[in-house]
Amino acid sequence: MNGILIIDKPKDFTSFDVTAVVRGCMHERKTGHTGTLDPMATGVLPMLLGSATKAQGLLPDTDKEYEADFRFGMATDTLDITGKVLSVSEKKVSQGDVENILPQFRGSILQKPPMYSAVYKDGVRLYELARKGIEVEREARCVEVRVLELLSFDEAAQSGRLRIACSKGTYIRVICDDMGRLLGCGCVMTALRRTRACGYTLEDAVPLQKLRQLAPLGQAEALVRPVDSIFAGFPRVTVSEKQTVRFQNGGALMLERLKKLRQVTDGELLRVYGADGTFLGIGVIRLEQQELAVKKRF
Repeated sequence: MNGILIIDKPKDFTSFDVTAVVRGCMHERKTGHTGTLDPMATGVLPMLLGSATKAQGLLPDTDKEYEADFRFGMATDTLDITGKVLSVSEKKVSQGDVENILPQFRGSILQKPPMYSAVYKDGVRLYELARKGIEVEREARCVEVRVLELLSFDEAAQSGRLRIACSKGTYIRVICDDMGRLLGCGCVMTALRRTRACGYTLEDAVPLQKLRQLAPLGQAEALVRPVDSIFAGFPRVTVSEKQTVRFQNGGALMLERLKKLRQVTDGELLRVYGADGTFLGIGVIRLEQQELAVKKRF
């Protein structure tokens, strides 16, 4: 089975757990996902089935959107509510205080990966070191926070909710922790829900439990989206029957022979369809050679 299955990941499941469930329900050995979600997080997790697993590394839309709950007055080693408490504070902050610091986290910012993360350091996952009580230096990375807004804030409970649209690799719990540091009272993330990933939203997603219910009834296959849906952000080009055969055999296509091809740029990726409308794969523009070369066949 080839295609994309959008799962609404439940809390306390790892992305590996979800992959195992999907593999069993869909009876597809080749199964992967487009981006890890921590066990405490829920929400959009696109699953790649069959030939769709070849889409890794070609994804046109790697931005993510989240809604994150947070609470002031505490700091933990994991930067979220599940960790060991390192400090507590009685200091109270106002909604205005929160609004005033948010601009510092918008745009291009540097973020240091937390110790409890899957980032590698000298061949070892950081969380493996953290569990042994070892802390190492981590290099700050540049990430892009396109949207950061305060959806709500309860001053009595010192808790609120953020909406964030950001680039791949952004740690939301680091933003929460940094907010607490700036305001001098500590802050932890208490919940995280991914509302968008790879262009798919919660409206596109099916709860994992529902998938388990539908699979024995033979109704799970209807939830699978075509492989090319994940490349919707790429321009489309349709080729002739002879060009279809050549592309499928790994041959490049001359640009001058491609009909209705708009202006393109060097290195640009295109969705390539056969004369009958079948999705063939992804092509890449080589202006120096004046050709559309094969990037990946599906």
